[in-house]
Amino acid sequence: MEPICRGDSEDLFEAVVSQDSVMRWLATGRADSRSAAEAMCDDHVAHWARHGYGDFAVRDAATREFLGRVGLRNRPRYGVDLGFALHPRAQGRGIAGEAGRACLNLAFRHLSLPAVFAFVLPDNAASIAVLRRLGAQADGTVQSSGLRCLRYRFDPAAPATAEPVVGDGRTDLRLIHAPGPGSPEDGAVLRDGLLDPFGGNGLSLVRADGQHTLTAVSEGGPVASAGWLLRDMAFDGSPRRTAGLGGVLVHPAHRHRGIARTVISVAVEHARAASTETMVVHCVPDLVPFYTELGWNRLTVPVIAQQPGGEVTLPLTTMIYDLAGLPHPTVSVQLRGLPF
Repeated sequence: MEPICRGDSEDLFEAVVSQDSVMRWLATGRADSRSAAEAMCDDHVAHWARHGYGDFAVRDAATREFLGRVGLRNRPRYGVDLGFALHPRAQGRGIAGEAGRACLNLAFRHLSLPAVFAFVLPDNAASIAVLRRLGAQADGTVQSSGLRCLRYRFDPAAPATAEPVVGDGRTDLRLIHAPGPGSPEDGAVLRDGLLDPFGGNGLSLVRADGQHTLTAVSEGGPVASAGWLLRDMAFDGSPRRTAGLGGVLVHPAHRHRGIARTVISVAVEHARAASTETMVVHCVPDLVPFYTELGWNRLTVPVIAQQPGGEVTLPLTTMIYDLAGLPHPTVSVQLRGLPF
């Protein structure tokens, strides 16, 4: 299993896109052109760059024959889903189950995701059987591409034993989720002597501690972290269940590897699992393009926070990530507590 790359488009076309018996079970429907396969590969590559996980090209270990694709896809409306599409010759051989177990290990043992979903058309009995063997539980229905799909859910306790075999150069990276603000020792390592690691320009804001922390560990030590807290805030005066993201920090020696993107992506999924409607982060202007690329939106309304001397309008830029299809505020946001 290796992350799908642009060079896999011809294999993807031959094994999946040109196979009507495969495409008929995908919500995207039939797309029997090489240009469609190229677009799919581009989409897979972009997903890996944005999240640090995605779809794998599955190949026979002995012959290197391309068998199909299996992987984890982050869907903004629903969360992370496990999907697979295999050439008809590869079906019925346990390959979807073996690759699916590897993906679940990646999701739960390496990324610490809180849940993984799967969406399947009601008549796709073979895929439903695979999902059930992997430990999925029925979890209602959803609309996907205008079609009614059954939704299945995997929780971290779902059985998964095979280790993923990946070729992205980050096989040792592991995220650890823990309650609380994280250890001071890890924080000191990540700051690496920096006086202003978050780029707050000396604003001296008093911030709230995180209720949860994700720590990325590589080669036995911390390389990145992020924290978040859950709070009922007020958007245009109406209460909204919100998660405040803060403390996003990557050790200087490990920057530009996409680790922050993965940590933020997983933190969003933990917020989703806690029935959060909106996620909020405060950042310096230089980071606005980074968060925008990850699907966050910049607020242009005043954001009011508590400080020891009373209420203040935050001087930082505030970005939000919508998890429930709610409108963006047009008047103000009240954090109802310290910023994060």
